[in-house]
Amino acid sequence: MASSTRARSGIGSAMLWMFGLSLALFWIPFVGALIAGFVGGRKAGGVLPAIAAVFLPGILLFLITAVIGTLIGWVPLLGQLWAVLAGMGMQLLSLVNALPLLLGAVLGGATAKR
Repeated sequence: MASSTRARSGIGSAMLWMFGLSLALFWIPFVGALIAGFVGGRKAGGVLPAIAAVFLPGILLFLITAVIGTLIGWVPLLGQLWAVLAGMGMQLLSLVNALPLLLGAVLGGATAKR
């Protein structure tokens, strides 16, 4: 039983749980992200993997947005407008969601069974 529990935990599983619960609980402004972070932190199995599970999707999202903005940014006016709006939107979403998600992940990772 312990090996099957270990197989379902880790950074990848924690990121998926955080993503799914964040989508499901987006309508609860602070508490939804806190719950998602807590569950993801428990799934990660520790504080450091939980912190990695919080920040890896943000880094990937930033890179994807930067690449798409660069590819579309060469189109006069429309492409540049889209690139600016996408970048600002991603920054706003990251700031609003990151703090409670990080707090929940640290609490969940600290209470995870190792």
